[in-house]
Amino acid sequence: MSFGMKIYDYKEELLSDLKALAEIPSVSANDKQSAEAALNFVLSRAAEMGFETKKVSPICAHVQYGSGEKLCAVLAHVDVVPAGEGWSVEPYSLTEKDGRYLGRGVVDDKGPAITALYCLKALKDNGIEPDGRIRLILGAAEEIGMDDMEQYFVSEEMPEMAFTPDSDYGICLKEKGILHIEITSPYHDGTTLTEFHAGNAINAVPSKAYALIDCTETEDHQLRRFADAKPGQYDFIYTMDGLRIDGTGTAAHASTPEKGLNIATHLIRILAADFGQTVLGSLCGFLDDAIGLETDGMSLGIACSDELSGALTVNLGRVDIDDNVSRAYLDIRYPVTADSSEICNKIRERASYDGLRARVIGHELPLNMDADAPVIQILKKAYKDFTGEEAELYSTGGGTYARTLKNHGVAFGPAFPGDETHIHDVDEGISVENFWKHAGICLEAMKGMAEALNN
Repeated sequence: MSFGMKIYDYKEELLSDLKALAEIPSVSANDKQSAEAALNFVLSRAAEMGFETKKVSPICAHVQYGSGEKLCAVLAHVDVVPAGEGWSVEPYSLTEKDGRYLGRGVVDDKGPAITALYCLKALKDNGIEPDGRIRLILGAAEEIGMDDMEQYFVSEEMPEMAFTPDSDYGICLKEKGILHIEITSPYHDGTTLTEFHAGNAINAVPSKAYALIDCTETEDHQLRRFADAKPGQYDFIYTMDGLRIDGTGTAAHASTPEKGLNIATHLIRILAADFGQTVLGSLCGFLDDAIGLETDGMSLGIACSDELSGALTVNLGRVDIDDNVSRAYLDIRYPVTADSSEICNKIRERASYDGLRARVIGHELPLNMDADAPVIQILKKAYKDFTGEEAELYSTGGGTYARTLKNHGVAFGPAFPGDETHIHDVDEGISVENFWKHAGICLEAMKGMAEALNN
């Protein structure tokens, strides 16, 4: 029997702790105190299990097993993106439904975090003592730029090898660079459009948007005809301040914007088709011209690709326009061989053409890991020992803690091909079978690292 099967010994305890953790609405973008509360919960449970814990800052900490000079680690985060609307279950909880575990964070990344803690417990309970230290490194600000790991590694050492269960199986060797760009206008210079709001997080495709319009009855009827013929759902509501259009699309992770229906870009396109760009204001004009319905950056002049990691992607994640603000936020995932400075310069030039300002508010450098690294061999063996199959090597546009490890680690699980986990979308979840399959692989991988410390 595979050693990984021993994780089933902790099934009831693990699920109970995951439910309690999921019930903490730790949306780091909105409430840093709740994110810290989620961190404190895991540390408390770890201390009760007899592990050494250390809180490095309000947004980062670790749980440690063993002693000695060498260090390996698993990295996971306990903060989440906003739940959004349209869930079939309570988002901030753990629900088993139709053979799946559902809840915000069940896959990204509370489920893997609690699983890794119980894997440490399984190692300890089964007498596997490393000649060194294994850490579960925890963060509470991954979804808002990974400042947590930046803070953590200021004072804490870099592990010799590590993995983060925050992506897909098999083993992710390459992660695209991530740019977050803010586009602003000095003021809202539109006339017909008085308000426009879309999105809650830059790193998600917005599924909700609304526009407030000052228009005639004839223009209203034309808008309805345009909307009926376009993707998405549009509701027209008459208010004292004008006509409000509520749009609904399909959310997706910003690393795969083509999988969603970006309701912000689609609603802007409908408005521009009816009114023209000028009366919508310079920001909307720019968004319609320079981005439109594209996700490849072609009209921005930044489209590019490489064989190692694939094509650049662009996601319009948030738009806020009213009397006080006029701004939008782009999430750009660029290939590992691309020049980020050139990408930024082209965006600035294009924005300035419309009198707008573009500035970088976040930048995560790419990951480009060697396939022959020792940790890759450990993860390959863990996957093969538990599943009987070979782990494929791949690249992603997703951003994980692996890129903070300076080529000492990679992303590994928990999602499996064919299982629609709906990360950053409503009804985030994973099949019960795959949840425990990941748990077994994770335990095998942590056992493999413990054995490596003894060599």
